[in-house]
Amino acid sequence: MNLFPSRYLPEAPDPDALSATPAPLPKGPTGILVVNLGTPDEPTPKAIRRYLLEFLSDPRVIELPQWLWQIILRGIVLVRRPHHLAPRYEEIWHERGSPLLVWSQAQADGVQQRLRAQGLDVRTAVGMRYGNPSIASAIDALRSQGCERILCVPLYPQYAASTTATAVDHVARHAARLRNQPELRFIKRYHADPGYIDALARQVQAYWAAHGKPERLLLSFHGLPRVTVEQGDPYHRDCMETLLLLRQRLGEDGDRVHVAFQSRFGAQAWLQPYTEPLLREWAKQGVGSVDVMCPGFLADCLETLEEIQMQCRDAFLEDGGKQFRYLPCLNDDPVWADALTEIVRRHMAGW
Repeated sequence: MNLFPSRYLPEAPDPDALSATPAPLPKGPTGILVVNLGTPDEPTPKAIRRYLLEFLSDPRVIELPQWLWQIILRGIVLVRRPHHLAPRYEEIWHERGSPLLVWSQAQADGVQQRLRAQGLDVRTAVGMRYGNPSIASAIDALRSQGCERILCVPLYPQYAASTTATAVDHVARHAARLRNQPELRFIKRYHADPGYIDALARQVQAYWAAHGKPERLLLSFHGLPRVTVEQGDPYHRDCMETLLLLRQRLGEDGDRVHVAFQSRFGAQAWLQPYTEPLLREWAKQGVGSVDVMCPGFLADCLETLEEIQMQCRDAFLEDGGKQFRYLPCLNDDPVWADALTEIVRRHMAGW
């Protein structure tokens, strides 16, 4: 029995056409997919609720049984938290939109401009793991411009499963839906990259040269549940290596540098010391002046502009501190743009 009648089969190819040397495929530009965590579309409870639902439903972020967590998330968290966060987002909202998106786009543009000036044919696109513009839309935009190769560049210097790994997962899921997949590469981390450390050090030194040195400089990294590190996540180790390298780079001033972890969520133990309690403790001990920077964040956002610059400042001064200064993220700093461009170029080698 013939399972494939001839009427369903394609016409036989021309033997002469098969024997001819196929024309080479056009190489096309290289796509640079710049990934960050995400942001609400606008500072309203509705937009924040939509964003939080996607963000907090990620099992890489909340490692609880999903059936239990979804009851808590939808019945408690999404009822209260969006209204609580809306005025906080309004306070930090940039005139061009979400600061996280504004500065992520600035870094993507900076890399594209520098690589093109070096004669490389590249296209960049920003994709957010949660919210808009999505990773899927960014990949599709790069593909529409002829990018057969895409390098994924997470704006997370320190690796964590809840940031870098979930971005890789999402890129792979979207690629799995494509018939003609692009060639993909991923940057895992660059927490110890000399260019990254130099950009942080230059920012600190320039600020101190203009405004004077504080008694202490606190590096506030985003926290993680302690159990994730105990289970093998290298995030804490990456943060400590960044701390040590920055101390070395600052020379004698390295002794001023300390570390803490912010943005704790939920009741379980997170990486310690916690940022705000540490600042309160320092103030009570008589530490008068503190500078704080957040090297794990490459673009200013709610966690830096509101949590650190406003809440932590108020806490430090309330308990007796005299001077609190926040050093902005690297944002559109040209030294950092040069360093990120070099990191990207190294990972493009061979393409």
